[in-house]
Amino acid sequence: MVAAVAPIDGDGALLPIEVEEFLSSLATERGRSTNTLAAYRRDLTAYTRWLRGSGLDLRRVQTADLERYVGLRRGEAAPASVARQLAAIRMFHRFCVDEDHRRDDPTATMDGVAVPAGLPKPLPEADVLRLLDAVTGSDPLALRDRAILELLYATGARISEVCGLNLDDVDLGNRVARLYGKGSKERLVPFGRAAASALADWLGRGGRPLLAPERWARRGDADAVFLNQRGARLGRQVAWAMVKRYGALAGLPADALSPHVLRHSCATHLLDHGADLRVVQELLGHASVSTTQVYTKVSQERLLQVYRDAHPRARGRRPG
Repeated sequence: MVAAVAPIDGDGALLPIEVEEFLSSLATERGRSTNTLAAYRRDLTAYTRWLRGSGLDLRRVQTADLERYVGLRRGEAAPASVARQLAAIRMFHRFCVDEDHRRDDPTATMDGVAVPAGLPKPLPEADVLRLLDAVTGSDPLALRDRAILELLYATGARISEVCGLNLDDVDLGNRVARLYGKGSKERLVPFGRAAASALADWLGRGGRPLLAPERWARRGDADAVFLNQRGARLGRQVAWAMVKRYGALAGLPADALSPHVLRHSCATHLLDHGADLRVVQELLGHASVSTTQVYTKVSQERLLQVYRDAHPRARGRRPG
């Protein structure tokens, strides 16, 4: 018999109460972020919707059923997306066993989804300059957008970290910002003169004060560094779209730019110019240096490509 049900999913159907209990435990016991919880909810909503459509029950679904589901998802989504979805389902079924919702874990013997090891694709330094130069004008939105782009490239911050900045997180005098990364882990990151100048312009009389409302609609908006046109804290999706828009104005391919590409570019360019790997690890907020090491591979690939293109005998050519 189908278990008790709880809140409604996107199709108007009810989510099993076990899913809501699992998500609640991630928030209260593991401190997962809002974005992480939203991703788990999407993945488990799709999974439970498929179970209903297949006439299957959460408490009775078997490994063969799950392997069929993963096989279907492989034909619909990228390997990284399928791997993330399977990880959410694994955690959920382990939770069901721990909470005595069922005796066995149908994911225990399943193989993982192999994700090709792709290298980050940073922008060339000239393209970053073209992007930054694409912001023209001195109106408040232009000042805001220039400050965001400069800060993203200067610090390698995630877009969510920049949107989450409060006024007391930014020290213009010492050119340092306090960021809150995954798991609300705090780190201090430096930024250079260009980002400091752009931030000063935005926070000055012609920028942020002109977007600030007479009355703040939500608690916390008054502390936000970056505001939207309505005077509320700038959202991640709006900021993401802004980055893409200036990429188009700079003539960059649509698939070549996102806020995370600026993070990749910051890390790679630092290493290209001799920065220590451990320093870049701290700057990006990586828990393990092995995560940061992928950028050294990018730098090596770039060096090899420049060599192959430039050296007269790299491809067997004779000097002319």
